[in-house]
Amino acid sequence: MTFTTYEKSGRVAVITLNKPESRNAIGTLEECSDLAGALMRAHDDGDINAVILTGAGKAFCSGGDLKAIRERTGIGPQASPDGTRANYRRAVQSIIRALADVEVATIAAINGPAIGLGMDIGILCDMRVAAQSARLASSFVKVGIIPGDGGAWILTQAIGYSRAAEMILTGDQIDAEEALRLGLVNKVVPDDQLMAEALKLAERVAVNPPRAVRLAKRLLRESQHGRLHDIMELSAAFQAHAHETKDHKEAVDAFSEKRPPKFTGA
Repeated sequence: MTFTTYEKSGRVAVITLNKPESRNAIGTLEECSDLAGALMRAHDDGDINAVILTGAGKAFCSGGDLKAIRERTGIGPQASPDGTRANYRRAVQSIIRALADVEVATIAAINGPAIGLGMDIGILCDMRVAAQSARLASSFVKVGIIPGDGGAWILTQAIGYSRAAEMILTGDQIDAEEALRLGLVNKVVPDDQLMAEALKLAERVAVNPPRAVRLAKRLLRESQHGRLHDIMELSAAFQAHAHETKDHKEAVDAFSEKRPPKFTGA
């Protein structure tokens, strides 16, 4: 059985972490590759505009598998520091790179605890909807390690240095309402409404022209670390491409003719 399931409906794909017996903990290189591969599958599918990432059972993702870490058999420590460094780069960080590189919109439907690596995966998604039962923590220091997945950057980008420092250095857990107050999630909903709300958000993205969505998503990512003048240059280049798409012409024609547009991704 694979670590993830992948379901496609129209222009929306739902990727589910599917190891509920361990609260969707990530323990092996294969599980990292499976999740990264599912994300890139959506990236490579020109018909997909949005991805919802969620967890099976009562947890989103409880982070790294501590049993595998303790036994040095999984995604954590190896026989030497050099081996451990290489292990993080090819395993945990492959998920983070995939999330950073995927050009479709990503929505985390956080259905329960999102801890450590699990929180960072959720936070790196473009948008986050949380169930009322969700709990989030950057709890690495609680077990004597640090965010080896790039979480210091991810969390600082999301909520600023001071608040990220408080979460990372204390390792404290917060509930869904506090996550909303901090800006870690876009919306909190009753547990039984989570997927419906996430799907509504995904559909609001999916109705738009696919190429425009992907270009806008790439601009958002580049804007996190680029200078204004560099982003304006990139925007001009992307816009030159967007103006030549058939979907742009269809959008303008539909507006003029007062009818719904029909986008094809061309």
